[in-house]
Amino acid sequence: MDFEFSEEQDAFLKEVVDFIEANRDPEVMDVLRENMAQLVDTPKRRAFMKKIGEAGWLGMTWPKEYGGSEGEGVYEYLLNEALARVGAPQIGKGVGIIGKTLIRYGSEKLKKEFLPKILVNDVEFAVGYSEPQAGSDAAAMELKAVYHADRKGWVMNGQKIFTTSAHFADWYWVGARTDPDKPKHQGISLFVMPMDQPGIEIQRMPTIGDEITNQVFFNDCFVDEEYMVGEQGRGFNYIAEALDLERFTMFTYSPIAARLELLQEYVRSETRDGEPLKDDPVIRQTIAQLTTQAEVARCLGLKFVATSMKGGKAPTVEASEYKLFATEFSKRVANESLNVGAAGGQLRVRSEDGAMKGRAELTYRYTVIDTVGGGASEIQKNIIARRGLGLPKNF
Repeated sequence: MDFEFSEEQDAFLKEVVDFIEANRDPEVMDVLRENMAQLVDTPKRRAFMKKIGEAGWLGMTWPKEYGGSEGEGVYEYLLNEALARVGAPQIGKGVGIIGKTLIRYGSEKLKKEFLPKILVNDVEFAVGYSEPQAGSDAAAMELKAVYHADRKGWVMNGQKIFTTSAHFADWYWVGARTDPDKPKHQGISLFVMPMDQPGIEIQRMPTIGDEITNQVFFNDCFVDEEYMVGEQGRGFNYIAEALDLERFTMFTYSPIAARLELLQEYVRSETRDGEPLKDDPVIRQTIAQLTTQAEVARCLGLKFVATSMKGGKAPTVEASEYKLFATEFSKRVANESLNVGAAGGQLRVRSEDGAMKGRAELTYRYTVIDTVGGGASEIQKNIIARRGLGLPKNF
């Protein structure tokens, strides 16, 4: 497999980098937000993403009939990675997950209503799969949706948890159990509904990584039947495909590489007990191992791009391979940064006296979150074992 970019792709990347430099703003670009930097959660961040849309860079892989340019997935990859490296908001859920799913399965009404808005960043979504008793096992969700023929829609009761964008999103992309008597994988349907719908209550939940997620309660919350995505009872299949897209789109490689570069620079320039850290054989071995693993993570990401060039159904095994390795590697970089930083590495982020200005302390707390979001590492191992290696369910 050729991991080099073409002249056209390099030229596009330069165009994106120049755009970023021309729009530099610390309120829009903040690497210290870690993976939460991807969120379009402030007016300035929305305005920035509108400029991305005006440049024609949102929905590049979409079919032309829906406003896309049918470009290769590598261009979307280059855009997202360049944005992620500087802590800017990224294409995220609207373009990378919800838009692609609506193109494949949504009704013409939903396509006409949402796809044009996504392309110009006029709408933000929250994703509701997890529940208190159904984390990475989406098929175990119990949010109840009952059909009311006289109202021509569904009434929902129950709870979601860890909905990261609920406190600022416009619409909710949410799974609910519509067929309780069917096997759990066949009884779920997928909906889109306004976040300000009567009956929805949002409660914020601070995280260990200094960011906000939410729990969402549904109390006789109504959604019109026209806002069901695809067929009734097929929601789990759509969610599974959307999760494959999420595992790649939402967990970018560039910020991990940047943190590794920060650690490498710290080792090159710092001393301990009068001796350069770069001469310590244990630290040298650690840096060598992390540098090798970084290349593996990068190549796994490019492998995913190469196998899903046109933005169709994402390859499940490749998505899980990348998500598992990249997020666990990110956690290893954070752990080793804290180890190498020693006592100074434990000082809080933005501390001038802390190792790497406190970045190690922050990433040590934050990177655990990425190994859970989008399906925990244990789930990714099961997918690889069963679908990639053909092992039985109970091996």
